[in-house]
Amino acid sequence: QVQLVESGGGLVQAGGSLRLSCAASGRTFGTYTTGWFRQAPGKERMFVAAIKSGGNTYYADSVKGRFTISRGNAENTVYLQMNSLKPEDTAVYYCAADSRVYFNPAEYRYWGQGTQVTVSS
Repeated sequence: QVQLVESGGGLVQAGGSLRLSCAASGRTFGTYTTGWFRQAPGKERMFVAAIKSGGNTYYADSVKGRFTISRGNAENTVYLQMNSLKPEDTAVYYCAADSRVYFNPAEYRYWGQGTQVTVSS
């Protein structure tokens, strides 16, 4: 069983930066793939980024070059560094974990509660 808690969301102006954290409990978390997804009002939950246990990373085209996913040294925390934020990045951001990399959110078993990111123009 894995429990996930996101933090770090907030209000930022366009062009600014935020760092989201996903803190996990569970001894096997380091062996899982962790993904970040986002959901804007009235829209589907969309893939943002993922990191495998071995360190391979994956990004949606819309965030490549602006967002960076990484693991903390203790491997029980995954970060999403978001730079050059745009108003269209506004959404609730969720972290998710499972044994493989999936781009479809329905495939992930474990989810956090989400953190709101609002980017003003």
